[in-house]
Amino acid sequence: MDRELKYNEPWILQRADPYVYRHTDGTYYFTASVPAYDRIVLRKSSTLNGLKDAEETTVWVKHDTGIMSKHIWAPELHYLMGKWYIYYAGGDIDDEWAIRPYVLECQGQDPIKDPWEEKGKMQRAEGDVFSFEAFSLDGTVFSNKGRYYYVWAEKVSVGPQISNLYIAELETPCRLKTIQVLLTTPDYDWERVGFWVNEGPAVIHHQGRIYLTYSASETGAAYCMGMLTAEEDADLLDPRSWTKERYPVLKTDAAKGIYGPGHNSFTTDEEGNPIMVYHARTEEKIEGNPLYNPNRHAMLMRLSWEKETGRPVFSYE
Repeated sequence: MDRELKYNEPWILQRADPYVYRHTDGTYYFTASVPAYDRIVLRKSSTLNGLKDAEETTVWVKHDTGIMSKHIWAPELHYLMGKWYIYYAGGDIDDEWAIRPYVLECQGQDPIKDPWEEKGKMQRAEGDVFSFEAFSLDGTVFSNKGRYYYVWAEKVSVGPQISNLYIAELETPCRLKTIQVLLTTPDYDWERVGFWVNEGPAVIHHQGRIYLTYSASETGAAYCMGMLTAEEDADLLDPRSWTKERYPVLKTDAAKGIYGPGHNSFTTDEEGNPIMVYHARTEEKIEGNPLYNPNRHAMLMRLSWEKETGRPVFSYE
C-alpha cells in the first residue's frame, strides 16, 4: 500500500466526476471530467497514489460540430467482455443541453496507447421508446451473478425537468437488453435543492449486498450523496428490490472544509481495502457559474463497514 496516501483533501486538482478502475493485473487507471469539457483523458499507475502525478494522456477529443461537440462529461473506463470501453456524455454545440450517452471501444488491450473507436450513442433495447431521448448522462456499468447492468441519469419533463436514475441489463457493452426501469427519483428535500436531481451512480458489493450510491441536488454546497441497497440474489430490475436511504450518506462538512461531495466511484488500495473516490470543493462560495467553475477536486476516502449490518460507513475521520 502507498503510505503517502492522504484522505479527504484535494488529491487530483480540478478533476470532477473522478473514476478509478483497478484492472485484474493490479494496474490503476484514472479518468474524470476536465474543466474545458472538451476531451477524455486517462492516467495509469501501478499504485493508487501514483495516479496523482501520473502522466495524463488525451485519448479522445470532442467533435467540432454536431453531436459530441460540447459538454463532454463524466467518462468511465470499464473492461467488459474482453475489451476496454469508455462511457461518457456529450452535447451538441448547436444544442448544448442535448446531452446523450456515448461509448468508445478500444481497438487493443492497452487503453493508453491503443486507438479508440466511436461506437456512437448508447443503444436501447427493442421496444424501449424512452431511454436516451432526453438529457441523459452518468452511465455506469456493474456486474452481478454473471449479468451486466447499466445505470444512468435521465431527465423527464414534469414541469421543471427532474433527473431520475434508471437501470437496465446489458446485451452488449453498447446496447441494452431490457427496457429501462426507474430506480430512484428525487423524493426528499435534500435531493431538491436548486434542481431536482439524482445522478452519478456508483456500485460496490459487500457481504451479499449491492450498495448503489448517487448524487443529489445542485452543483454547490448542497450537492450530497444518497444510497440504495439490494440483495445480490434479488431481481435487480424490480424497483422493490432496492431500499432507499431516507437521508444523505455524505454531505458538506464546513468544519472540514469539504463542500458538495459527490459523483463518486469505488476502488481498492493495494491491500484490497475499499476506497471511495469523489469530488468536492474546498470553498463554500463559488465564483461564477458553478457548472464552469473548475474547482471541484478529486479526493479519496477510506471506507469501513458497520459490524452489525455490513453497510458502508462514509466518514471524513
